[in-house]
Amino acid sequence: MLTIADFTEMKKMVITVAITGGIHGKELNPNIPEQPDEQAQSAYDCYNAGASICHLHVRNKEGKSTGDLNVYKEAISKIKAKCPILVQVGNGIGWYYDEKGNHVNYPFEKRMKLLEIEPKPDIITINAGTFHFADVLFQNPYEFNKEFVTGANERKIPIECEVYDIGHVTNIMRLVNEGILKKPVHFSFVMGIPGGISARHENLIRLVSDIPEGSSWQVITIGKYQMGLTIPGICMGGNIRTGLEDNIYYRKGELAKSNAQLVERVVRIARELGREIATVDDARESFGVEA
Repeated sequence: MLTIADFTEMKKMVITVAITGGIHGKELNPNIPEQPDEQAQSAYDCYNAGASICHLHVRNKEGKSTGDLNVYKEAISKIKAKCPILVQVGNGIGWYYDEKGNHVNYPFEKRMKLLEIEPKPDIITINAGTFHFADVLFQNPYEFNKEFVTGANERKIPIECEVYDIGHVTNIMRLVNEGILKKPVHFSFVMGIPGGISARHENLIRLVSDIPEGSSWQVITIGKYQMGLTIPGICMGGNIRTGLEDNIYYRKGELAKSNAQLVERVVRIARELGREIATVDDARESFGVEA
């Protein structure tokens, strides 16, 4: 575990911005970018604010989550045309509602197709295990992750592992021990969703203590919990994710004006605490992204 004596030796802090998400949209915050042109502008603004990775989900023309590879192609191409920010695609896609109003997860076949996105994403995520997201069972079985990581390896796309509970670290280490997932491992600790690990300081300490030496990690905290664990994460030497996927508010009762506003806050706090902000080149080196 890091102590305050280690603080000045910490690596530069990578900021990821999750600009859109795969669930809520403009009905909750009209500033969420949904279409490719909006997403490209948002990514550009966040890059200028200090983010080096853009976590991406895409929407159809009606603003609903989609796994359409053509939409991914348009969004990634437009982001890359505006700025050099690294694009990270989340392999969960999101969910949709059937004609009866029930939540429906995207099938594994549709999620596996994300490996065929062109231009290929710089980084792609996996969800480290099955969990409930409120009332929705989000299935991420081991064999699916094994096949997905193998495919990502073949395309030379680095992986970031989204961990929603303590046992998910064990799932990831199984992939490592079987030689499927290569070190260094990149972890995202998603904390505060109903059905996942609670957003408590002691849980963050436990998660960081469980991962192998040399790994990178970032904190992803949801809604009202975001700043309460973002600041400890900064002080512990972690990377940080922010953005309208994770939190539609700037403060209680005040909707965030943009993704860039949330990035600017993280940058300001990190600099006050003495953490240096990673550039895109720094993040590329950390994740092993091909130039």
